[in-house]
Amino acid sequence: MLIDKIKNRESGIIVYGMVPPKKDTALERLTEIAALQEQRLQSLKIDGLVLYDIQDEKSRTAEARPFPFIETLDAYEYSRDYLKRLKLPKIIYRSVGKYRAEELTKFLTTASAKEYLTVFVGAASAHQNVTLSMAEAYAVKANSGSQLLLGGVTIPERHLTKGDEHLRVFNKIKQGCDFFISQGVYDVNASKNFLSDYYYYGKEHNIPLVPVLFTLTPCGSLKTLDFMKWLGISIPHWLENELVHSKDILQQSVEFSERNYRELQAFAANKGIPIGCNIESVAIRKVEVEASIELLRRVQAI
Repeated sequence: MLIDKIKNRESGIIVYGMVPPKKDTALERLTEIAALQEQRLQSLKIDGLVLYDIQDEKSRTAEARPFPFIETLDAYEYSRDYLKRLKLPKIIYRSVGKYRAEELTKFLTTASAKEYLTVFVGAASAHQNVTLSMAEAYAVKANSGSQLLLGGVTIPERHLTKGDEHLRVFNKIKQGCDFFISQGVYDVNASKNFLSDYYYYGKEHNIPLVPVLFTLTPCGSLKTLDFMKWLGISIPHWLENELVHSKDILQQSVEFSERNYRELQAFAANKGIPIGCNIESVAIRKVEVEASIELLRRVQAI
């Protein structure tokens, strides 16, 4: 089980990430979407499903959003009400800044700790107005008595400019995080730099390393590429050139993502760092969803 693998700090965990349907989806259509997702995911032999909690990140950058922000259904409620037949552990993201303490407490104490895990996500920027800070959210979790396994977000690319991503991770471990899921990864060197400091700091301070699941995201169009960059995903200039000038940007991105994960897996295995993978599609186009499934199968074969 996913929970046991995380507690045992195992490598090779594979999960699949997706966004719940938009909030105004008709009930009949919602049932159809859920049935298709259940059918697709049930055959994938993955360890768990990640359901994102989307927030409007316009405060993070002055650049126009390539795709309009569309509010989605609550991840936990969608999972509970529409994905009941999908017998997989579900990791529910919570953008804590948009919840009151009572709302977060209700989720933490209602969701079954045998079926659900959660990941706390902070504000998109220091300028974003929030109801609950990350520190307050961790306090809510501690005071709630909830047994839900708690995860955090890590951004390896941030390590290139600030050099302290491993310290952020260890601080979150102190706050109760047992695993981490990264932002979409295209810069393999940034991820290796982060893993190296994560490993040696843990070794020096005798702190056991928890699993880090690296997110891989296929890119099927130039607009999706712009959106990924808008989200803050770092794409090296040479790689962006390769994608932009490729005859098949989607297949090229799958090839690069597989290659990146092979390199990360080999690097981590050599040091005994527990890593895994979260495969996602940031777009809803059928071809991009299918490409994410192809990438998942490739990762499973590594």
